[in-house]
Amino acid sequence: MTGYGCGEAAQDGWKITVELSSVNRKQSEISVNLPRELEVLEAQIRDEINHRIARGRITVRVALHASDEVSANRVRVNVALAKAYARHLRDLAAQLKLTGDLDLDTLVRAPGVLESDEDMADAEEFWPAVDKALQQALDTMVTMREREGAHLAKDLAKRIEIMRKSAARVAKQAPQVQKRFRDQLVERVQKAGLPAEALDEDRLLKEAVLFADRSDISEELTRMQSHFSQFDTYAKSNEPVGRTLDFLAQEMNREINTVGSKANDSLISREVVVLKTELEKFREQSMNVE
Repeated sequence: MTGYGCGEAAQDGWKITVELSSVNRKQSEISVNLPRELEVLEAQIRDEINHRIARGRITVRVALHASDEVSANRVRVNVALAKAYARHLRDLAAQLKLTGDLDLDTLVRAPGVLESDEDMADAEEFWPAVDKALQQALDTMVTMREREGAHLAKDLAKRIEIMRKSAARVAKQAPQVQKRFRDQLVERVQKAGLPAEALDEDRLLKEAVLFADRSDISEELTRMQSHFSQFDTYAKSNEPVGRTLDFLAQEMNREINTVGSKANDSLISREVVVLKTELEKFREQSMNVE
């Protein structure tokens, strides 16, 4: 499911910003981008996200910004190194007979002349602020995902309702298939000009029973209705059901394929096409559900 969230928190002259974005994925995948100073917090960030997000590709971006005062205190000038650069550069200029004096801009660009004081509080001490910003971002993103989930739930329920009605039409037609088979069998015997004893009622009954056994789809239809009812239950759940819906779609697909292989009826075959079409839409949408 898609979503976006952003949170901010401040601590000891530092501002921490956490941005979260999510896109659809069948499994859970978390990508964390942290400043070097906070890299040790990655595992804790992942744990917090896993507690609230069960599915999707989550991208996390954490930024650490120092206030002007903190930034000023972190910058130092290595005077000794600057003097050494100046001396060696002037000597080089003399050897090469170059004119022009050395300016300050050239010196400050030399490696190591301007140093950043990397000493800062231990990263673990920043965890409360990072967690605060992270929870803010999660709250926003979860709200967006919940809104999307509500729309997905309506669409999935619509697909199930179409399949439920289609399965009901199949169940209504199924008894007619056996009767038609018996009538067609009698008609074929008569057209073949076989003697009257070929129409022995017991023989016809036996053939009809064998056909009925081969074409019986009552169990498949019962299981499909059970799957529809399970969806109704899952749709009311507050727990992640995305993977469960994947499994449910697989089970419905199995029953629909069996009904199709046993059909022996044009109307049922048309309904099987409807069932497969709606199930494919259901399966695609269920992959977006957490």
